[in-house]
Amino acid sequence: MTTRELSGRIDIEHLSLYLGEEKNRLEALHDLSFTVTPGEFICILGPSGCGKSTLLGMLAGHLRHSSGTLLVDDRTIDGPSPERGLVFQHPTLLPWRNVLDNVAFGLKMRGTNKADRHRQAREILDLVGLGDVTQCWPSQLSGGMQQRVEIARVLINQPRLLLMDEPFGALDAQTRLNMQELLLHLWNHICTTVVFVTHDIDEALFLADRVLVMSPRPGRILEELNLDFPRPRSTQLMTNTRFARLKRHCFDLLRHEENRQPHPAFLNLPGKRHSETFTTPRITL
Repeated sequence: MTTRELSGRIDIEHLSLYLGEEKNRLEALHDLSFTVTPGEFICILGPSGCGKSTLLGMLAGHLRHSSGTLLVDDRTIDGPSPERGLVFQHPTLLPWRNVLDNVAFGLKMRGTNKADRHRQAREILDLVGLGDVTQCWPSQLSGGMQQRVEIARVLINQPRLLLMDEPFGALDAQTRLNMQELLLHLWNHICTTVVFVTHDIDEALFLADRVLVMSPRPGRILEELNLDFPRPRSTQLMTNTRFARLKRHCFDLLRHEENRQPHPAFLNLPGKRHSETFTTPRITL
């Protein structure tokens, strides 16, 4: 195994983040501690607003934590870098460049000559199944195809970390399943660590080696789930009995935490203490 294959380790200890001014600051993340080994596929599962994307923003170098330690390969993060590639929910392709030049754009900014960057772009487009659309414009592609181009544009930089912020959330159900299988196929071909944010339990359990379940804000880790389902995986895994039990466990864990939170409208009712909460009826899967 090469040194390159061993890169992408994350060490987080007692990490917290506050947003806003001192008088009105908001605690977004509270005392996170975990380690990600090189090449591991991690899913961060939690409700909207729990700080999942905020954590990715810190790993990408766009945000700085308030306290604690965050290291990638034993180094502090001092800003964005192509070595930590970030894929958003919606593609951010340049509409005035064709598919080939969108994927090659990062290499162009790093000074790679045109022949080499186009060769590498074609190779990665073949890997994501888009070798026949290199001259198309982004507007000519479907949503799933655009997201494949987006992933290729990040992977061409050979990042130590692939950070994915609900990248398939805007896709229809069938395309989403296809993209999940494609991502696992790509991950088997590249030596990189993946941190994947989602609020979809099925997606997290299907993709990950390990799932970190987060609480509502301020986000903290409720539980770590180690998944030993064999790889390569297919969507048939989702009908597995153990998969269903883990899904129910995650659902109950998140629902329990949700019921502990005060309802926003309830907080403003006269005569009620903020510690009181509504109880939501349980749903049987």
